[in-house]
Amino acid sequence: MNFVTSRPCRPGRVAAALSTLLLLACGSTPERHRWSHAELMQVPDAVPRVEPLRVGGPNKPYAVLGRRYAPHTTDVALRESGLASWYGDKFHGRPTASGEVYDMHAMTAAHPTMPIPSYARVRNPVNGREVVVRINDRGPFSPGRVIDLSLAAAVRLGVAHAVSPVEVERLTHEAIRSGDWRR
Repeated sequence: MNFVTSRPCRPGRVAAALSTLLLLACGSTPERHRWSHAELMQVPDAVPRVEPLRVGGPNKPYAVLGRRYAPHTTDVALRESGLASWYGDKFHGRPTASGEVYDMHAMTAAHPTMPIPSYARVRNPVNGREVVVRINDRGPFSPGRVIDLSLAAAVRLGVAHAVSPVEVERLTHEAIRSGDWRR
């Protein structure tokens, strides 16, 4: 095969093509630079707002690893204690159950049965730290784990080093409307 062409290479066209490719690559997924611990500690909580609960899609019953889950489809209060884990690089930039792109630097989380979208207060009982996250994904699917946090949420809570105990409270639409969710 002969790769020699009779047309000369035009640097202007090559530069334009490379610029276009770079712009497309930059806009396709959340940024990939390594955030420092200090930067992650500054990520603000999610700001709760009343959002319509999705019908079907991420709120329909599903099965994972042989276990069935039935997500709530109404605006129910939920409190639970258990273990939190976090998910990061492997899922960063991929779609969540809600269809949103997962950003490990945002204040989000995954829960197996809270309606999507939801907001929840997560508290670390060891150090008293709290964060408010937006539930936009499904998981975790390991026994005893009640929530999978974004890296930002895990760092703010002080649980990014290991699976850790947490208390989780779903913020109802009424609590959001009335402002009662604020402490």
